[in-house]
Amino acid sequence: MARARTSNVFFPWERRRGLFGLASRARVKLVVLVTLVLAFVIWIRGREANAANVRSTRATITSASNAIASYRADHGGKCPPSFDDVVHGGYARDMPIDAWGHPLRLTCPGRRDPAGFDLESDGPDGVPGGLDRLD
Repeated sequence: MARARTSNVFFPWERRRGLFGLASRARVKLVVLVTLVLAFVIWIRGREANAANVRSTRATITSASNAIASYRADHGGKCPPSFDDVVHGGYARDMPIDAWGHPLRLTCPGRRDPAGFDLESDGPDGVPGGLDRLD
């Protein structure tokens, strides 16, 4: 008697069962890949936004430092009591604000240079003397 041959060949539409049947493995891999790429792009964008805020704050510190140096040059090297005096004297247009909306801190005489001054930002968290401050 001849034996009947059974075939183990399946077509792709015959093997779809359950959750993976609705979304084939190729589609799942594509969705995972797209999700990872989007997460990477969002992460890079966040890093670049933070770097842009740091650059902006450093530019603000530089312009405020130049204004204070001009004030000191006109007043015989005397430090301004506050930055309001620098603004009212016409050396700066307004109070210097960092990229995170916090005013810059003026310390005169400076801790690093007793004959000079220190101008710093509290950083993104706004905590005075925090680890993320900018000098």
